[in-house]
Amino acid sequence: MTHRRSLLCGAAAGLVTGGMAAPALAQQRPGQGRRPAQGPAGTPASTPLGPLDVLARQALVVDFATGAVLLEKNADERMPPSSMSKLMTMYVVFEHLKSGRLQMDQMLPVSERAWRMGGSKMFVELNAQVKVEDLIRGVIVQSGNDACIVLAEAISGSEAQFADAMNEAGRRIGLTNSTFRNSTGWPDPEHRTTARDLATLARRIINDFPEFYAYYSERSFRFNNISQDNRNPLLARVAGADGLKTGHTDEAGYGLTGSVRRGDRRVIMVVNGLPTMRARAEESERLMEWAFREFEAVVLFRAQDTIEEVPVYLGERSKVPMVGGRDLVLTLPRQWRTRLQVRLRYDAPITAPVARGQQIGEMLVGGQGVPELRVPLLAGADVERLGLVSRIPAVVSRWVFGS
Repeated sequence: MTHRRSLLCGAAAGLVTGGMAAPALAQQRPGQGRRPAQGPAGTPASTPLGPLDVLARQALVVDFATGAVLLEKNADERMPPSSMSKLMTMYVVFEHLKSGRLQMDQMLPVSERAWRMGGSKMFVELNAQVKVEDLIRGVIVQSGNDACIVLAEAISGSEAQFADAMNEAGRRIGLTNSTFRNSTGWPDPEHRTTARDLATLARRIINDFPEFYAYYSERSFRFNNISQDNRNPLLARVAGADGLKTGHTDEAGYGLTGSVRRGDRRVIMVVNGLPTMRARAEESERLMEWAFREFEAVVLFRAQDTIEEVPVYLGERSKVPMVGGRDLVLTLPRQWRTRLQVRLRYDAPITAPVARGQQIGEMLVGGQGVPELRVPLLAGADVERLGLVSRIPAVVSRWVFGS
């Protein structure tokens, strides 16, 4: 018999916020035109709350834990990433550190090519030996092109070969629309990525290398008697900001891949194509504050919470707990909480044997304006089948009296 049961509905759901999650995307409601906030002159970005004017040419705002897209504008348009490319450079460097192929206190030589490199610099000296940890800070805090080349040449022998390693790592972690031709973001007609790929890369850096991520929140770094401030405007303007990387070229405009964490929530933002440093700072702050103000994380259940006790037929126990197997958290606009509806669907009784982790039902999440989501529900315990002698009374009872 198939059972359908309304588990949670509207404000009576008693849901809480926070926690980690499996992917659950906020989506735009068709035909809704309310603008969540007034902003600068620009063109509309798509949000679940309706269009929002955004000055950036490309923009993407996502919830870190759930992957929910809160705002997007030209997010899959290939664009020059300028110094935001250094996120990919550091991903490769961090991989080498984690595997032991590179050491923090290792000294690396400065070639003439690295020393002569233009643009933003760490100011390494020709033929000097520079510690890896200083080079990391030189890349992340000072956006040093020279530091990038020192690391690239030490790891791969040449910057061109290092770019191949960047592309290979990018494909491996799910960057589907990116091509890297150098370690610095120096202008090249084939050096391209997208806002969506940069957001994916930011999430992977935070997830894969928590031991190194703190470098992105450092406000300044002094090397060779030259002190330089981190160019990320979020660090000084937005509570909870802890990364990641700015970029600028004449072709790309001003860009930023940023991250802000408040409590259990983290939001990742990518903007590019802004006209000035001031516009980058103001737009980044506005979009981050909007994301935290307008959206919340709604926890439906934790991984091992028993959602229902399901009857078992011919089993050594009469019921089996039905669980989610993972935390389920949705990122939703705050006013959507009262619209959320959750239903259970399962066949009962379940015939033994039942194996822990076996799918025995599903949860359907939806409601007015809430994107539909189907979540498999699992058996939370093993239930062995009764022996032959013990099964006979149960079979007879069911044949005589029904289920």
